[in-house]
Amino acid sequence: MTLMERIGQDITEAMRARDQARLVPLRMAKAALTNREVEKGRPLDTAEAEGVIASLLKQRRDSVEQFEKGGREDLATRERAEIEVLETYLPPPIDPAELERAVDAAAAETGATSPKDMGKVMKAAMARLAGKTVDGRAVNELVRRRLGG
Repeated sequence: MTLMERIGQDITEAMRARDQARLVPLRMAKAALTNREVEKGRPLDTAEAEGVIASLLKQRRDSVEQFEKGGREDLATRERAEIEVLETYLPPPIDPAELERAVDAAAAETGATSPKDMGKVMKAAMARLAGKTVDGRAVNELVRRRLGG
């Protein structure tokens, strides 16, 4: 069953249960997946679909941060609830030890020694972590620490 089919089934279940807290983010996810399929002109493969969901999660996390800065805890709470729903459609996040190994290998592979090499290391590290659920911000911070930036 594809991610789109699974979300479609879950939308039906949420509608039957009258669960608005699940229904809203599921409809948003389905719309985003459909839009990407239209852009591509073909059905999305699993990695592409997970990428769409990951970008929705990133948007929600950024929104939470902004709402908290603006003193809108009610909206931040709603966004956190949407994050919880969307996270169930991605594989579990990467183990921190595996993340560190990937960054170390990327740094060694690129011969990076200073913060100037951060872009090369980030590119290599993200390539090594492709297909896994990883927060780019966490990778960025780890690379920065490794390179002394």
